[in-house]
Amino acid sequence: MDTDAQLPERDRTPVPDQGQEERSRSARFPGAARFRLRPLPLLACCVAFVLLLSAFVVQPFLIPSTSMQDTLEVGDRVLVNKLAYRFGGEPRRGDVVVFDGTGSFVHRETEENPVTGLLRGAGAAVGLARPADTDYVKRVIGIGGDRVTCCDKRGRIKVNGEPVTEGYVYPGDAASSVPFDIVVPAGKLWVMGDHRSRSRDSRDHLGEEGGGTVPVDKVIGRADWISWPVSRWTGLDRPPAFSRVPAPAGSHG
Repeated sequence: MDTDAQLPERDRTPVPDQGQEERSRSARFPGAARFRLRPLPLLACCVAFVLLLSAFVVQPFLIPSTSMQDTLEVGDRVLVNKLAYRFGGEPRRGDVVVFDGTGSFVHRETEENPVTGLLRGAGAAVGLARPADTDYVKRVIGIGGDRVTCCDKRGRIKVNGEPVTEGYVYPGDAASSVPFDIVVPAGKLWVMGDHRSRSRDSRDHLGEEGGGTVPVDKVIGRADWISWPVSRWTGLDRPPAFSRVPAPAGSHG
């Protein structure tokens, strides 16, 4: 009995061979099948690339405190240029830097669960988690050889005898409520937050080992750009406040 003859005309259309269609698509796009079948290796490569970029070139850094207001707000993500000082460059007065405070601001080891530390470190590498408790962001006020004093009769910090008008200091804050007079050792930095009344910085560690100064080789990089939130996109240019500061006494060139 011819059953096909009894089917309506619309039901006689042959069913397409789906396997043949897949083979035809694979022939036209030979890499498509491999891409679909290997998402995990691709994801691993992307993650590895991002982590390598963060480790050696530029790292997002989540601002955890108010110590750098108004320049940086809590929750800002800044891009830290890790190549800024890697090829002979040195931190300069006015630079905003991120550094490891171990041995200068932190003199005891901090304990952290290894798994938690690994997850936090991975999150911090892409700016999604708070940085380590030993990482700080501050502004360079004095470099090796500089004499930094506070304050003159108008309440200004002086560097090598030159008063500095710090337009970036938080409105209403004094340059410092703590008087000090220090010559920064070679290879070290004197750093301060822009929100002086909220910042624990070099001033708070004067009586400790290192005198509050930060070794240049502990600098992770220079904060060059606010990348998030979008409403705060801006570059962190070096201010002109230190343009008239003379070279340290005894320096050459």
